[in-house]
Amino acid sequence: MKKAIALAMASVMAAGLLAGCGGSAANSTAASSEAASSEAASTSTEAATEAHTVNTTDPITLTISWWGGDARQAAYEAACKAFTEKYPNITVECTYGPWNGWEEAQSTALAAGNAADVMQVNWNWLFQYSGKGQSFVNLNDYSDVLDLTQFPSSALDACTVANSLQAVPVAMAGRIYYWNMATFKKAGLDHYPTTEQELLDAAKTFQEKLGDDYYPLAAGPLDRMIMMTFYLESKYGEPWVTDSTLNYTVEQLQEGLEWIQSLEDNHVMPDLKTMNAAGDKTITDGQAWITGKYAGIFTWDSSALSASQNLPDDAEYVVGDEIKWGEAANGGFAKVSMGMAVTQSCEHPVEAAALINFILNEKEGASIMGTQCGMVCSKAGQEYAKEAGAVNELILEANTKVMAFVDQPFDPCYESTSLKDETNGVYGDVFEGFSYDQYDSAEAAQILYDGICEALA
Repeated sequence: MKKAIALAMASVMAAGLLAGCGGSAANSTAASSEAASSEAASTSTEAATEAHTVNTTDPITLTISWWGGDARQAAYEAACKAFTEKYPNITVECTYGPWNGWEEAQSTALAAGNAADVMQVNWNWLFQYSGKGQSFVNLNDYSDVLDLTQFPSSALDACTVANSLQAVPVAMAGRIYYWNMATFKKAGLDHYPTTEQELLDAAKTFQEKLGDDYYPLAAGPLDRMIMMTFYLESKYGEPWVTDSTLNYTVEQLQEGLEWIQSLEDNHVMPDLKTMNAAGDKTITDGQAWITGKYAGIFTWDSSALSASQNLPDDAEYVVGDEIKWGEAANGGFAKVSMGMAVTQSCEHPVEAAALINFILNEKEGASIMGTQCGMVCSKAGQEYAKEAGAVNELILEANTKVMAFVDQPFDPCYESTSLKDETNGVYGDVFEGFSYDQYDSAEAAQILYDGICEALA
């Protein structure tokens, strides 16, 4: 299970697209989703270099791609259909799929120059696949078609790489806990955990009242990595990374890993060996989650709907509270959860920018999309979605709690493929190996430290 860091880094690199996460890029901070004024937005955008007009006469075909579940698919397709009704000369072709394997496919398409014209992108892709601006156009150049004043200036700054606005932020997101209260009530508990001690107490009660196969929480390798980051940041009060330098020592990473181990030892969550053997690697598709044996998850606020779609009606699925693990800081981060970009291979960038504007900023498109991609960043889009009743209350509640709590910056290299990749990534290697007793905590900490530093180099 132990993999060479160089191999992990190379797994999805294509045609030199993988750029280093250095300099000011590593300092980008995913701040709050609080709307900025037009004046503030103007500080991070430039006027279009020339006047643009959407072509309404010649036949044009645009392609768009995204990942997500059935509800997101339906929303995108309906929005694209509405766009075509507004511009009958423009045909929009859609490509979509689940997240699993999606990034690898898109990185290959970018390298080959045949990616979709408009791409839903993960924030780190801007750094990883377009560190020099080679993959996505500068949307500042199309600000007379795409209204950039609707987005928070801090979020636009986070999407600016190589002095180019390579995407507009669709939503801001962070991690929070979701609980199946039906299982808690089955164990005789009428509230979800809000502190570490309450979580430990719930685990003991689950085991005593419901049995060894019931746990208050389940977490995969990436979930564990993010939980550990929240824990260390709250205890020590330091950002994860500053100026491309990891702020945590091998010894502190070892402490974090041993804390994760303590959650397993105290029956808070199953180890990965148990989860994998039961077929629960994808937690929310597994029987333990569906039947309530896993009563909680730690996931993005934007994933609230997809995480609950397999639960029975009596699950009583609720948003929890952030848990503060230490006294130095709240800990944790928010980020631009996804953006929309126009690829350099697009033959009709003006019309592509108009499509993004329609989906995110205009009444008809934003009313259709609602919160299918998370809590909307666009001021206008958010208001239109609210007026249409298309803002999911669960996502709104979760996003509000996240943004009020997290207080540390997010480093774009945190999600580098060499670290995050499900097959060859360092995070998976470390937490799987540690859970399977192939590494002790010191070995796992050293592998994690070396992998992170390699990604930051």
